[in-house]
Amino acid sequence: MLQQSLKIGLPRGAGHVQIGPLTILRLRQSAAIDLIRSAVLLRQPADIAICNAHTMLMAFDRPAYAEVLQSMTVLNDGIGANIAARALTGSGFPDNLNGTDLVPALLADIGIPLRIYLLGAEEAQLQGAKSAIETAYPMHTVVGTQNGFFDQDETASVCEQISAARPDLLLVAMGNPRQELFIHENRGRISATVTMGVGALFDFMSGRVVRAPKMVQNMGLEWLFRFIQEPRRLFRRYIIGIPRFFAIIYRLKRGADI
Repeated sequence: MLQQSLKIGLPRGAGHVQIGPLTILRLRQSAAIDLIRSAVLLRQPADIAICNAHTMLMAFDRPAYAEVLQSMTVLNDGIGANIAARALTGSGFPDNLNGTDLVPALLADIGIPLRIYLLGAEEAQLQGAKSAIETAYPMHTVVGTQNGFFDQDETASVCEQISAARPDLLLVAMGNPRQELFIHENRGRISATVTMGVGALFDFMSGRVVRAPKMVQNMGLEWLFRFIQEPRRLFRRYIIGIPRFFAIIYRLKRGADI
């Protein structure tokens, strides 16, 4: 039987937002970092999923995936999640906890040295992210890497490699839903204290994908900047997915089923 993923205990006063089948924490970035620090210090296994509108839409469509996310500590990502929270509760999230910002802030501010394992992406991006972490955050140690291009029959070997490295933090960059499913299905044989699904983080850290200018990020238009960069790959996600996501949020606000 697979070991169920564990959620991090909440700090006093922490809130949450219910969006369809998902319970998403309402936290400041500093509080999210505190939670991870506590899990590492207490050696409390914890799994973190970061959900944007696209992730939520997949969860709306796939109840089994929603259950996997609900077994994890779920954080918010992006303007779509924030608009949904405002529509359903009258109040948005205090901070945008997307992995591209949260992980660098975590590495800079956690205050304790971490053993980090990087899993996912292509080899060039993986090694670029490793180099970026070692250069910018020398107090931490990258204890292992594995790209995301391995077959199902290699999974056990990958899990053994991760466990042998004894990471405090396992960053899994294999996209949704694969990264969360990998964590959930293999948690019982991964000896990592905290796991986190981080999507395209290694692409950004390695410089393969350029972030939107800060002004564009502050306007909530980073999604548009990314779409302009990769229109073919992101067309279905943004042009079809976003209107559909907000149609579902409208139905939820009216008390209707998804």
